[in-house]
Amino acid sequence: MKDLTKGKPSALILSFALPIFLGNLLQLTYSLVDTRIVGSFLGEDALAAVGATSTLSGLIIGFLLGLSNGFAIITAQKFGAKNIADMKKSFAMSLVIGTGISILFTIAGLLFLKPILHFLNVPKHLVPVAKGYIAIIIAGLLATFLYDACAATLRAIGDAVTPLIILAISVALNIVGDLFVVVLKTGVKGAAIATVLAQIIAFVICWIYMIRKYEILRLQKEEFKDPSPIMVKEMISAGMSMGFMSSLVNIGTLTLQTAINKLGKDIIIAHTAARKITEIFMIMFSVFGQTMATYCGQNMGAGKIDRVKRGIWLAIVYTAIWSGLTIIASYTIGGWLVYLVTGSHNKTVILNATNYLKFDTLFYIVTTLICILRNAMQGLGDHITPLISSGLEMAGKIVIAATLVPWLGYTGVII
Repeated sequence: MKDLTKGKPSALILSFALPIFLGNLLQLTYSLVDTRIVGSFLGEDALAAVGATSTLSGLIIGFLLGLSNGFAIITAQKFGAKNIADMKKSFAMSLVIGTGISILFTIAGLLFLKPILHFLNVPKHLVPVAKGYIAIIIAGLLATFLYDACAATLRAIGDAVTPLIILAISVALNIVGDLFVVVLKTGVKGAAIATVLAQIIAFVICWIYMIRKYEILRLQKEEFKDPSPIMVKEMISAGMSMGFMSSLVNIGTLTLQTAINKLGKDIIIAHTAARKITEIFMIMFSVFGQTMATYCGQNMGAGKIDRVKRGIWLAIVYTAIWSGLTIIASYTIGGWLVYLVTGSHNKTVILNATNYLKFDTLFYIVTTLICILRNAMQGLGDHITPLISSGLEMAGKIVIAATLVPWLGYTGVII
């Protein structure tokens, strides 16, 4: 456990952020390896099918991740206030509420999958492959949430290292599973199964470790009984706000994907590559965003507002420096990165993907401020302002998808 309410803010923030960074890097590494395996061994049609549905899986999984992080903010606040009884109840409630929401998402996603793929404008010849892949991912949403909830709770009490170690095991299993896909020739369905199985194993390991290592996380029946209405309201408010903050942005991206899917296979692959690289470039935004949510939550619970202000400024400075490095990378090794992700020598793919990177990284300082401040506000208990901000971002992407893309093609997407 790590108490973020005591000690030098800069050292605490960096030491807490490092395991989160390594964990996110591991996830991205798997995502890149998965993309490369699919593209190299299963062909461009398979890669395009996965890419055409990636925003859908990103939307749902992003919501569940936000939900678990939102629940963990309340846990962090109770931990910072040294209220262990309420901290345990908040953890129990996160499992109950999140499990119910995950099951509803799974049922709805599988029931309405066909019209959803139609809405996404997935090319007809790619629909069978895309449907087989995304259906398995949706079927495994509960395992995804349960792991996210456990990892978020560990971070809420200051343990950011254990989720990293467990994630490393999960990623290794996932990559091995993908290699079996090549050997057994199971196609993209095999890749999806490998992902879900790795999530299940990660949750089981995380749960066993938690209850053995931390007495304060060993839940009894009474933690699940008679929850305080005020706490339930706080949990739902924080969880839904963080979930919707993520999903509102992803809804805009999903709408944008419907326009991209009309531009042909080469553009779908180019955008898939550009987004994968963008995930690497934006890794520090989510790392320091998650760090600020926990840091601000603990210090808010302890009533230490000056530490909150100092922490926010430090996080902005660190991520602004990173933004400058991404611009340099885009203009020097952008094309090589696109090839590394896709294995494609297609000039149309490489040109469009690198153009995306060169233009968008110039505006990353804005993204820096958005990610840090949204998550800091969530940690401080302001669940409305970040939602409004996310809603404006969603609206912007929807308007652009409807106007600029038909007029300018992929250049409109980049803008």
